[in-house]
Amino acid sequence: MKRILVLGAGLVSRPLVHYLTDREDIELTVASRTVSKAEALVDGRQRGKAVALNVRDEAALEAQIEKCDLAVSLLPATEHVKVAKLCLKHGKHMATTSYFSAEMLAMDAEVKAKGLTFINECGVDPGTDHMSAMRVIHAAQAKGGKVVSFRSYCGGLPAPEANTNPIGYKFSWAPRGVLVAATNTAKYLKDGKVVDCPGSELFADPEKVVVKGTGEFEGYPNRDSLPYMEMYGLKDLKTMFRGTLRHTKHCETWYKWVKLGLFDQAPRTDLQGLTFAKWMQKMGDGNADPKQAVANKMGVALDHPAIVKLDWLGLFADAPITLEEGGNVDIMADQMLKKCPFEPNERDMIVMQHEFVIEYPDHTEQAYSSLVDYGIPGGDSSMARTVSLPVAIAVAMIVDGTITTRGVIAPTEPSTYNPILDELEKMGIAFDERSERL
Repeated sequence: MKRILVLGAGLVSRPLVHYLTDREDIELTVASRTVSKAEALVDGRQRGKAVALNVRDEAALEAQIEKCDLAVSLLPATEHVKVAKLCLKHGKHMATTSYFSAEMLAMDAEVKAKGLTFINECGVDPGTDHMSAMRVIHAAQAKGGKVVSFRSYCGGLPAPEANTNPIGYKFSWAPRGVLVAATNTAKYLKDGKVVDCPGSELFADPEKVVVKGTGEFEGYPNRDSLPYMEMYGLKDLKTMFRGTLRHTKHCETWYKWVKLGLFDQAPRTDLQGLTFAKWMQKMGDGNADPKQAVANKMGVALDHPAIVKLDWLGLFADAPITLEEGGNVDIMADQMLKKCPFEPNERDMIVMQHEFVIEYPDHTEQAYSSLVDYGIPGGDSSMARTVSLPVAIAVAMIVDGTITTRGVIAPTEPSTYNPILDELEKMGIAFDERSERL
């Protein structure tokens, strides 16, 4: 019996907990600061139990890691290295859905030396994006082709029938994470030239992305795309771009909001007694009318979508901001969570598409790999399923000996990604691959 420790009981945890507790060879412990959340996840699961744990209590965290064979960190990204160091100390495997950090990668030699596997980037994006891309890339290379252009997009969105608010977005994962990502810098390769995109310009020039059978979306750059050239083994690329998808007309508004500073993280010292209207007045040009103040600062008319949507969010109301601490991004996240939830039985969706240009000795192809997945009304969201099921499958493969690669890894090898993609397909999470000659 293998002992799995799951750290975190947030919005995406349930599919992983259920998948692993369905296995007869695994005992699962879910540890959360709010133990009631962990108890809800394991309720009725014979091989699952819940414990209270504050990960800031390193002694208590270490005690839990000592008892397990593998620790899954579904904590905020800032906590992963702490978990990894304790796993390394006690000779335990580790898994997470998050991006590699420099500190995590620096442990690779030690992790290998101890015969351990620390799998990272094993969610949806990053995660299944790597797996589905590598399946196409390896297949093309096996036929003598070389990829000269790679563009990849992914977005978690409300399904069309659930896209009912003026924002065009609803939250299926932590709002603050969505808003902080809206200010990330980005870098990509376009026609042989490196493009640096500051966070303030992320939404400036969105691309039109058409997903067959689903519709048209806006795509904008996501983080630094360049390291994935090496990860994917693509040496002949002229274009390397990873982007985020949103419903149309999203970027025009968020571009103005970022420029205004609504997603700034710096802690404010004036929250006590501050109203939304007064906050907007301060964010604007000081005009007595907060709506006009913001419009003036943005350089737009009062009927501009960026103003209309702020009004819908209630940000010009003379109502108190109830947060006791935080920055502009925290005020926005709190208000958007209240105003932009999924209603009962509404579906979210994950849309992912890779676009390749592949040169073969006698012809050139445009190839696509697309995923469109919907949440289950009254059940798990698509975000929860596509984030946590890939890592759940990887965890099972590590502890049963199917994954034998050691070190700090991502799911980019056929021995890892093929079984995961095959298992996901059984659950209805499947990619559509197609190509056409140019």
